[in-house]
Amino acid sequence: MSVPRQPSALGARLGITLLEVGAERSVATMPVEGNTQPHGLLHGGALLALGEEVASIAAGFHAHAHGKVCVGLDVSATHHRATRRGIVTATAVPKHLGGRVASYAVDIRDDHDHLVSSFAITCLLVDPRP
Repeated sequence: MSVPRQPSALGARLGITLLEVGAERSVATMPVEGNTQPHGLLHGGALLALGEEVASIAAGFHAHAHGKVCVGLDVSATHHRATRRGIVTATAVPKHLGGRVASYAVDIRDDHDHLVSSFAITCLLVDPRP
C-alpha cells in the first residue's frame, strides 16, 4: 500500500493542496472561500478536516516505514481567531513517532501568519488489511 501524495476526496472538495509531505513535516493550504459557515467565517469543521488531512498524511509516511497503515484515534482542536478570506496554511510536525502511535501538533495560520487554530492529533499504526 502506498502513502497518499494527493488530498483525500474530502480534501479535494475543500480545495486542500499538499505542499510538502513527509513523516517529519507536512504542509497543506486551503482556501477560505467556499469553506465558510453562515456568518461568512471559515467553518470550524473545514479547519478540522484540514488539520486531520495534513497530520494523517504525515502519520501515513511514518506508518509506511514500519509496514503499517494509520487510522485516526484522537483529535483536540482550539480555534484562536476567525478569518473571512484568503488562504490558510496547516503545518504538521511530530510530537511522538512510535511503533504503534504517532502524534502530531498542527498549527493553521492565515495569510498574515496569525494563528487561526491549533491541533493535537493522534494516529494508531495498525497492520494493513489484505
